[in-house]
Amino acid sequence: MLTAAIYIPAAFAEIGGCFCFWAWMRLGRSPLVLVPGCLSLVLFAWLLTFSPADNAGRAYAIYGGVYIVASLVWSWLVEGLPPDRWDMLGAAICLAGAGLILLAPRAHH
Repeated sequence: MLTAAIYIPAAFAEIGGCFCFWAWMRLGRSPLVLVPGCLSLVLFAWLLTFSPADNAGRAYAIYGGVYIVASLVWSWLVEGLPPDRWDMLGAAICLAGAGLILLAPRAHH
């Protein structure tokens, strides 16, 4: 549960921050949207430091699966494009992979 409490807000912080850049570059919004965008990206990076993974690479790999699902949710809720069955299948596969990376029994050195 702690993992979800870290990765889910981190994903939306990253997506929100990146969307601010998208809005500026692709939607013609004011460059002022970059201020909350940058703050959101800082929040994202800070949140990932609380990952229970044993190293940064695994933390980012696990996060990747959550990010994919969060991106599809963002697309649906913010941009109005609901995921189709292929989006959902792909997201489920990614989450399964992230879960395997997180929960795999490993010998610690």
